Amino acid sequence: MSAIPRLRGAPCAVASLAAITLLKAASAASVRAQPARRGTPAAATPYVPPAGSWERRSPAAVGLDSAGVAAAVAIALAKESKSPRDLELNHWATFGREPLGAPIGPLPPRGGATGVIVRKGYIVASWGDPTADEITNSVTKSFVSTMVGLAVDDGRIRSVHDTVAHYVPPIVRARPNGTGYARDWPGTDKLLMPFDTPHNRRLTWDHLLRQVSDWEGTLWGKPEWADRPPQGQQLNEAYVTRKRLEPGSTFEYNDTRVNVLALAALQVWRRPLPEVLKERIMDPIGASTTWRWYGYENSWIVLDGKEVQSVSGGGHWGGGLVIDAYDMARFGLLTLRRGVWGDKRLLSDKWVTQALTPTPAQKTYGYMNWYVNTDRAHLKSAPPQAFTHVGAGNNFIYVDPVNDIVAVVRWMDTTASLDALVQQLLAAVRAP
Repeated sequence: MSAIPRLRGAPCAVASLAAITLLKAASAASVRAQPARRGTPAAATPYVPPAGSWERRSPAAVGLDSAGVAAAVAIALAKESKSPRDLELNHWATFGREPLGAPIGPLPPRGGATGVIVRKGYIVASWGDPTADEITNSVTKSFVSTMVGLAVDDGRIRSVHDTVAHYVPPIVRARPNGTGYARDWPGTDKLLMPFDTPHNRRLTWDHLLRQVSDWEGTLWGKPEWADRPPQGQQLNEAYVTRKRLEPGSTFEYNDTRVNVLALAALQVWRRPLPEVLKERIMDPIGASTTWRWYGYENSWIVLDGKEVQSVSGGGHWGGGLVIDAYDMARFGLLTLRRGVWGDKRLLSDKWVTQALTPTPAQKTYGYMNWYVNTDRAHLKSAPPQAFTHVGAGNNFIYVDPVNDIVAVVRWMDTTASLDALVQQLLAAVRAP
């Protein structure tokens, strides 16, 4: 048995399959048992990695075949994304081609294929540099929805079926240097009123969480119609001013609307969302001190007399969470255990159930960005109870409560490759 110290800048880079970080031998430590009722066997307390370290065990010690785990890692290494590691360059080759597509948040360069495999709470394999803090793109959305979940759990939001407009007053904008006010195009000079249209006033938290709102407007200089717009002749004035769709009827993945949800959550908390995330989730699960959650250069508002940055829900125009693979795995383990960390409940079971409920208009989507596997439509090799937190690039947190597995896979080319990795990993399961 060994522990992983939290040392920054100590890469686990792998040049070949032989160098994959797998513990060669380990003896299982006795696990403290909870008091048992008379006549019933004692239930082992699930292992919780403490802050600053994470115990490793050999695959065999937790019921996995070592060769099978190695083969799964080999897939991750062979299927690294072909996109540029310079994420500024990658942006201009992809989202930068959209109308008004210039980046307005940080886009630090990425490293190579990286990941961590966890079973029963213990690390059994890692590759690349799991300590590297890198942009995780739309995995950030799962943290946005978690901020809403905490607000619901606390009673700050009475119901996800409440209209959001009821919670959001006119918002005063500010520049980062505090010398004046910024302006959206099209928009107003000083005020943001993101729910002040007949259509937007009807939208609920649930609509935004499921990306079925068809919210209309512009935020941080990015009109909703400019995010993944139709090509060619379809992008015209008629498209921009089209009749809005009935809320709940149609799924559309749209980062402007995600940022609207983050701004609305900021109004409910009246505190920067990174502060809430640190206090309520990241510190309790023993995350590092180096993760960061960024917004945009122009996403500053005045809140209770202070300038506060509204963070983004992904890296579409830069920003979002910059985080390492170990911290992603801790969050994945929290969601696998349905919001419980050791003897503390951080997120309600009711919220996790809601987050994993399929969206009628898109059966593989729960609450952003919890991708569910109903009918195995998302990952055919995984059980229906499995789910993923997904970001472009690709960044995946695979969560499998049936087999007690969490796998962080960063910078993989396709979801099909992730499915192949999952197939190999589940074939390695030898014992529950």
